[in-house]
Amino acid sequence: MKVFKKLKNPYSIAYITIGTFFLVWMVFLDTHSLLVHQELNNEIENLNERKKFLESEIKKDNKLIKDLNNIDSLEKFAREKYGYKKINETILIVE
Repeated sequence: MKVFKKLKNPYSIAYITIGTFFLVWMVFLDTHSLLVHQELNNEIENLNERKKFLESEIKKDNKLIKDLNNIDSLEKFAREKYGYKKINETILIVE
């Protein structure tokens, strides 16, 4: 209490109380609070990582599509992935 008595302005207690309330409100309670901003920044970071991953997947798929336009690579792809074979051909799978 001695601290408050030493203050020259009689409204100092009100200023300190309102200022403290304002800081608590802005940090924790407001819809634009620091906590909400931190959550949104984390979400943006996660979405950017997912975007980079999906862009790399798109590049891989585009390369595969280009490769599959060639009949030889299409046949190779079908044999490797799906086990296709020619008529009267025997396939041995070695593991």
